[in-house]
Amino acid sequence: MSNRYMHQLLLYSTFFIAILALFFGLYACGRVAKVNLATNDLDWDAVANMTGDLATIKKTIQTLNNRINGMHSPKLQEQELMLQLLQNKGQTSNGKMVGG
Repeated sequence: MSNRYMHQLLLYSTFFIAILALFFGLYACGRVAKVNLATNDLDWDAVANMTGDLATIKKTIQTLNNRINGMHSPKLQEQELMLQLLQNKGQTSNGKMVGG
């Protein structure tokens, strides 16, 4: 009895996997057909233009990111701190000794 149950389980599970694989295959074919239709009238000049535009946009984004990262760099904060210290030193040094 146990052997028969195991055979039925294997039969139904393989049938289910086969049906699932069929649906995945049909889905993949549908996606490929959709991409094929979308790129049917695309020529190499259009691809070259898009590639150039993407390279320009990428370079612009990298430049912007570098500028943004430069604003938050520790070097800039240290320079600002040094300037503040120099300004404070210039204001408090009036010839009188401060402190005790």
